Amino acid sequence: MGYWMVTVQLTQVGTRETNRFSADPFENKVPLRHCRDMKAKIHITPKKAVLDPQGKAVQNALAQLGHGNITAVHVGKYLELELAPDAEREATLVSLHEACRRFLTNPVIEDYQLSVE
Repeated sequence: MGYWMVTVQLTQVGTRETNRFSADPFENKVPLRHCRDMKAKIHITPKKAVLDPQGKAVQNALAQLGHGNITAVHVGKYLELELAPDAEREATLVSLHEACRRFLTNPVIEDYQLSVE
């Protein structure tokens, strides 16, 4: 089984002290199976050329509340998926991109950004 290199940042609450482990292959090797809380984050937004009536309604409401300096609002979706810690990163990314294209988004009117942490 291979190892995935990850960057882990630990911060103690109330202090400025931070321990940072490098993702340099010659330094700290952290097996992926020992990493907790691996998550995929997906941001789905309407394409710029698509009319966004929900975003327009939010923009008008903000203008009525005195926030007239806002020129555009785009309302989208945010998904956070918890992944199995022993998942293969490349296979998981391919699978998640496929899920985004086929199920989670409408590729005709929506764009998405996927990140795995």
